[in-house]
Amino acid sequence: VFLWGKRIGILYQNENSLYADFEYDRDFQKSGIELSPFKMPLGGRVYSFPELGRSEAFHGLPGLVADSLPDKFGNAVINSWLARTGRSPEKFTALDRLCYTGKRGMGALEYQPASDLVRTGTDLIDLTEMTKLASDVLANRTNQSLTSDDVSKMQLLEIGSSAGGARAKAIIAWNEKTGEIRSGQINAGDGFEYWLIKFDGVKNNGDHELADPKQYTLIEYAYYLMAKDLGIEMSECRVIKKDGLNHFMTKRFDRINGEKVHMQTLAALCHFDYNYPNICSYEEYALRARQLGITKKETEQIYKRMVYNVVGVNCDDHVKNFSFMMNKAGKWCITPAYDLTYSYNPQNRWISQHQMSVNGKSSDITDEDMMETGKKMGLSSVFCRDAIGKTRSVINNWMHYAEKSGLSEERANEVNELLRIFL
Repeated sequence: VFLWGKRIGILYQNENSLYADFEYDRDFQKSGIELSPFKMPLGGRVYSFPELGRSEAFHGLPGLVADSLPDKFGNAVINSWLARTGRSPEKFTALDRLCYTGKRGMGALEYQPASDLVRTGTDLIDLTEMTKLASDVLANRTNQSLTSDDVSKMQLLEIGSSAGGARAKAIIAWNEKTGEIRSGQINAGDGFEYWLIKFDGVKNNGDHELADPKQYTLIEYAYYLMAKDLGIEMSECRVIKKDGLNHFMTKRFDRINGEKVHMQTLAALCHFDYNYPNICSYEEYALRARQLGITKKETEQIYKRMVYNVVGVNCDDHVKNFSFMMNKAGKWCITPAYDLTYSYNPQNRWISQHQMSVNGKSSDITDEDMMETGKKMGLSSVFCRDAIGKTRSVINNWMHYAEKSGLSEERANEVNELLRIFL
């Protein structure tokens, strides 16, 4: 396992074991850089976590490296390639998937020996073709298995397998002036910036056993616009329109001036399995952040995001949707907010209530609950009351933001009616 060009440790797993062992290199032990301070502080011991052996979130790996594993869509892309090459996905272990990720993962960690099977060069990427391929992969169409004889398919294998998350997305380089899109895994050249793109119009796309709602990318863009007006820090987001589809893009925050930034989700730092609702509360999130040494302003950001998720009915607020970044000096901060959107379905076990609790509650959360949580976070009642009031005011103006995002009036009205139930 490497970080910023230096080996930090070794990860190994016996053939019949359900979990891996990790040991920091001796030189790195002297660095004072704590990459995973809660579960894997620097030291000479061998770290292993048998309790994560059967976890679908960790696959037996320590949280530090489990964050680099492909998620639902990335695994579907890899499994399609494995099927075509005659290999069993079941025998392609978590360590194999890390080696496949190599240098292409989110954050700054890199893995060797890295697979060299994916090399697409600097060919331009066709979004419409990528959308069709993503649909085929999620539909498990064997005749569309990924092979090295098709540039578009190998592009999807490269850009779509390491972005994380359940939905079809990819890491791209975009040139705003020319409109050109290339792989985000290579140095695309002058004029290109690096983004995550969520594909619109992908069949079988979605999360939590639900297909994506109509125009979900435009709903997320409207939520970005509202969050910006509330002073919630987010990376710049855009919508690219192509062939009647609206692809949602967000600029990568784990790359600063060409340098990779170490990043960990709340799930990884604390070994919280995101498949278990209410495994963590917003109060504990703020507590863990304080233990990492974040500022009061960042605690205020955490509170604003909590209020926004509650008032804006984003029940997909699980522990992988909150992250931290660390610079080369070992200083931590919270990342910009991401995955902010309307997410509620009373019939669905995942998003019928909030994934992280507020004052001990996952549903029917009141202003009093949010005020009490703010108090526990060490924030003033004046700040908390103001944050709640401003959030309600902005979300009350949903139709304005929906129009700005390009959402159809019919779809905007549907969301508006649902929001009104909770306002």
